[in-house]
Amino acid sequence: MFGAYVTGFATGFSLIMAIGAQNAFMLRQGLMRRHVLPLIVLFGCSDAVLVSAGVAGFGAMMRLVPELPAVFSAVGAAFLVIYGGMRFRAALRGDGALALETDGRGLKATLMAGLAFTWLNPHVYLDTLALMGAVSTHFTGIWPKAAFAAGATTASFAFFALLGYGARLVAPYLQSRRAWRVLDFLIAVIMWSIAASLVTTEFAWAALH
Repeated sequence: MFGAYVTGFATGFSLIMAIGAQNAFMLRQGLMRRHVLPLIVLFGCSDAVLVSAGVAGFGAMMRLVPELPAVFSAVGAAFLVIYGGMRFRAALRGDGALALETDGRGLKATLMAGLAFTWLNPHVYLDTLALMGAVSTHFTGIWPKAAFAAGATTASFAFFALLGYGARLVAPYLQSRRAWRVLDFLIAVIMWSIAASLVTTEFAWAALH
């Protein structure tokens, strides 16, 4: 069981390390020191639900309902384009400086955005339901599979805690408007790039079928 736990942790950590919309959002909140712990709990619990579903075998749902990937791609791309536009506007205006920005979204709005970054991202379903579910098939029995899922869930909580609280180490270097303009611009580019990849991937998949 320990081996299953370690495998789950290593697999989950390696998948979640990729730069994505969810990670960029967590990083920005960590830099601003706003609602970090609630987001860690939200993202970690969401991954726990998805990984458990994948380990339990529900990844086949995506194959049984072929329309789901297209729906998630369209909605997710639209959300990322809008959020990317918000960050691009902030970059142009230079209103995101850590030392100067005293207002900001409340807890409810932050959690709603976090839910969107998680549940409207088709890549999350690929990583959790499909890939994690596939790796878990190497283990037989309820308890080894549960240990695998627990390891992956632990990796999610650990990574988001590291990202959210570790961001404070570089916060002193982001006290200027110029630094935050660069950061917001990079986040906008990441969001738009992911949105473009969702759309192009969906078109390519439709062309093949």
